[in-house]
Amino acid sequence: MSESKPEALVREAQDIEYESVDAADGLAKGVLINESHGAPNVALRRFTLAPGGEVPKHTNDVEHEQYVLRGEYIVGIDDTEHTVSPGDALHIPAGVVHWYRNEGDEEGAFICAVPTGDDDIQLVE
Repeated sequence: MSESKPEALVREAQDIEYESVDAADGLAKGVLINESHGAPNVALRRFTLAPGGEVPKHTNDVEHEQYVLRGEYIVGIDDTEHTVSPGDALHIPAGVVHWYRNEGDEEGAFICAVPTGDDDIQLVE
């Protein structure tokens, strides 16, 4: 019995659909690649954060690696706020409280890589 070889895939920008994230104000998510596209280990997503947009304090069940593409915005991790800009990279371990706020006039955008599977989000009061 032979296993099938994984299929390579190229998804063009116009094929990526973005949806608003209900728990946040001004945040949209586009799934670039995940297990439904044949990637068994890592999901790659692109987020945009509108000027004035905010994501409340929350935790995730999985780690996040992020790369800032555009804009300047604030990422809170634990008790510290960081101003991030294009080229910055972040690691947010699983279970760590974090949040986002865009106080600028330009949309923020970042790539976020997470392990595939369930990424349960818990809002923090």
